[in-house]
Amino acid sequence: MTTTTISPVRRATKGLELFAWIVVAYNTLVVLWGALVRATGSGAGCGNHWPLCNGQVIPLAPRVDTIIEFTHRMMTGGAGFIVLALLIWVFRAMAKGYAARPAAVISGILLLNEALLGALLVKLGYVTGNQSVGRVIMLSIHLSNTLFLVGALVLTAVLIGTGQKTHEISMRGAKAVWAIVGLAATVVVGVSGSLAALGDTLFPASSLRASLEQDLSSSSPVLLRLRGVHPVSAIIAAAFVIWLVAQARHAGAGKLANAVVALLAIQFGLGLLDVALLAPTWMQILHLLGADLYWIVLLMLAARLVWPPEKTTLQNA
Repeated sequence: MTTTTISPVRRATKGLELFAWIVVAYNTLVVLWGALVRATGSGAGCGNHWPLCNGQVIPLAPRVDTIIEFTHRMMTGGAGFIVLALLIWVFRAMAKGYAARPAAVISGILLLNEALLGALLVKLGYVTGNQSVGRVIMLSIHLSNTLFLVGALVLTAVLIGTGQKTHEISMRGAKAVWAIVGLAATVVVGVSGSLAALGDTLFPASSLRASLEQDLSSSSPVLLRLRGVHPVSAIIAAAFVIWLVAQARHAGAGKLANAVVALLAIQFGLGLLDVALLAPTWMQILHLLGADLYWIVLLMLAARLVWPPEKTTLQNA
């Protein structure tokens, strides 16, 4: 029989922890809507204007693409308010020295950077049918920042729940190195997947055979030739993740490890289905949702493995 002792700090921050996970969920929805903007070619729905939409605070008689893009901007603005609320709440509820504080600050900085990168994509014209190398580079940076933002919010929620101090958070040792490599490889998978989805949107294929011929042709645009990076990076990243899962099971985090394995399997299945169906918009969104859930749980597992809280607080985790 095991007993679970909950620290006074954790009891006092239960509501804060719940709110932190709500912030994670909301930002995941923002990411999914951003994918809808890209998949529907609505990135120029507000023209070359930012933060205004077609020169207006609220667009009048908007087109469908304007509604989609404007909704995304409003959702991003809402994310700014709730992340700020999270930051204030963390600093009010948790004393100096708790690791959730710097995690919340990093989340706020990454959100500001996210808005800036989104604005640059619009102002530079890297939307709709733009096929330039500049768009590939900017989009890669933007997508990486998105993953880092979601990751920082997840770690904020985790650290609120564990109540760990900053001095308990270390990136030394073999487990930390493997975790960093595995997470970095997963970021590459996420970015390459989004670029592959952009290629599917800009250069739709009439059949699976035509799609494969596009990938192998030396005359194809760079976006299509980059599509092969996604499945290769996914296999490499999976190898690191399997190691993390094995280590996590030894550390007593079997439930999280099983969740990661299940989501990884689902992602490979969704990826194959996405290719077979020639990447329709709904399938791209579903695949991205699976990727976001996988990223969130993988981060939780890595944090549990690298920064194990006191055993008394997680006996039943």
